[in-house]
Amino acid sequence: MESKNKLIFAWLIAGCVLIFSMVIIGGITRLTGSGLSITEWNVIMGTLPPMNDVQWQDTFVKYQSSPQFQKVNFDMDLSGFKAIFFWEYLHRLIGRMIGLVFILPFGYFLFKKWFDRQLLIRSVLILGLGGLQGLLGWLMVKSGLVDNPRVSHYRLAAHLLTAFFTFGFTFWVALDHYQKSTIKTTKSKGEARIAQLALFFFVGVVLQILYGAFVAGLHAGRIYNTWPLMEGSFMAEAVTAMDPFWKNFAENLAGVQFIHRCLAYVLSGLAVYLYIQARKTKNAPVLQASHLVLGVLTLQIIFGITTLLLAVPVWLGVLHQAFAFLLFGSSIFLIHRSRGESA
Repeated sequence: MESKNKLIFAWLIAGCVLIFSMVIIGGITRLTGSGLSITEWNVIMGTLPPMNDVQWQDTFVKYQSSPQFQKVNFDMDLSGFKAIFFWEYLHRLIGRMIGLVFILPFGYFLFKKWFDRQLLIRSVLILGLGGLQGLLGWLMVKSGLVDNPRVSHYRLAAHLLTAFFTFGFTFWVALDHYQKSTIKTTKSKGEARIAQLALFFFVGVVLQILYGAFVAGLHAGRIYNTWPLMEGSFMAEAVTAMDPFWKNFAENLAGVQFIHRCLAYVLSGLAVYLYIQARKTKNAPVLQASHLVLGVLTLQIIFGITTLLLAVPVWLGVLHQAFAFLLFGSSIFLIHRSRGESA
């Protein structure tokens, strides 16, 4: 691979790593209730945290006027505020770092004319997705700063999925760039079948991530902390308690948790079937990718069950979200491997 292609590949992978870091810190921010601690969105001036006692007091006073302080954290002192401020500040700081890591090298590569037309278009799309993700994050926070100190689970899902898709598209472009810069391969009929199955599996993973966001946003993981049954039955009565019926699968805590459980079972069956089919192709890269998917999914389910049984401790909730990210990435890797040809 030429040195310029190595730099572009490293740039794309660095972006993927930073997005992964941001998702993890975002999970900690959500689970510690820190997401509403910063009440302003100052892209430039907000880069530095409060530097002295006067600035800390001023920032704390602004937080005290928020619904979260007045209705939830009314007994919080400055020391407690600094603790939740840290995670939200770190989350936003990584967001700014992502912007710089994408924009500055992009400008350099553009100046050096290292982009072909396809890569230029894809890079601009990555920048656009990153900007959209930041905007959705602020709109999500803003919704919790007026009257009700809770963030809509729909906005949380949109914010999270945009981060996942920004990573996914960046990762795909990186894989394409690496493959195009080394060697192109062709795909057999068996691999084409795996590609179709992998795409179907990927759609299931996205749906599962969506419901994971619903569970998180509604705090639905703090109820029915038993497995494999809910209140002694496969489906608790409360799953269908809301009217109209569709709300049970979008706004009902029991309903979204039930769907999240069921999707895990479906994905498990698909992952095993994918692995069996991959073995038949006798294609080592495809088999390795399918093995990776199966392994990551197994750990993800184990962490998910443990998180539920222990009523969502912060460290397990973050670990569960991290493996959701790894499952998302490994499913993209499997699709790319099974396609064979550079897209």
